[in-house]
Amino acid sequence: MKQFPSCGKWICGTIVLLAALAPSARADYVVLQSGERIHVTGYERMGDTLRLSMAGGTMEIPADALLRIDPEDIFSAIKVKLLDVPYANFIADSARAHGVAPELVASVIAVESNFNPNAVSWRSARGLMQLMPGTSARFGVAHPFDPQQNIEAGTKYLKELLTRYNGDLTLTLAAYNAGPQRVGQYRAVPPYRETRDYVRRVTEKFRKTYRTSNQIADLQ
Repeated sequence: MKQFPSCGKWICGTIVLLAALAPSARADYVVLQSGERIHVTGYERMGDTLRLSMAGGTMEIPADALLRIDPEDIFSAIKVKLLDVPYANFIADSARAHGVAPELVASVIAVESNFNPNAVSWRSARGLMQLMPGTSARFGVAHPFDPQQNIEAGTKYLKELLTRYNGDLTLTLAAYNAGPQRVGQYRAVPPYRETRDYVRRVTEKFRKTYRTSNQIADLQ
């Protein structure tokens, strides 16, 4: 079972602040370290766990997964920043639609295909986000080499994995590379050199671009 790290110095202040607050009486957005944003109607600190209340029920996440809480009115005014990368408009649109950090989408693309929309792997993964044929079919992608369709499906898949692993970026990236079945088999990052290298490269790129973006000045 994956052990979550102790509170990092750059998020401790956020968690301490949250502990001092009563559960929110209005809808807010919980922002995780992975960049995922979860729409909640309330939250409660329970030791090392946060219980999030949503329209469809509740979920619990490790407290260390929290980055910050954005009030809905403040969050709604924030525009997704266009990154200085190819296909920035498509990345921003998909990131906004699915609640995934655009920096994460761009980092996955950079490592998967180096922004080559015609890339094909030896395993037949295609396009910018290297969609496998089964993934393309599941998300209704008619033309995997079309940048907009590829980014939209890849971002949906990232969101699905982030939700499945409660915002755990490491497991999300491991599953994106090796498949959820392998992550489930080992209950951790599979012991494959390719997968571990992939998780490291995407995470490093994401952290660098995410921390330097104007959207998270509180990390500076």
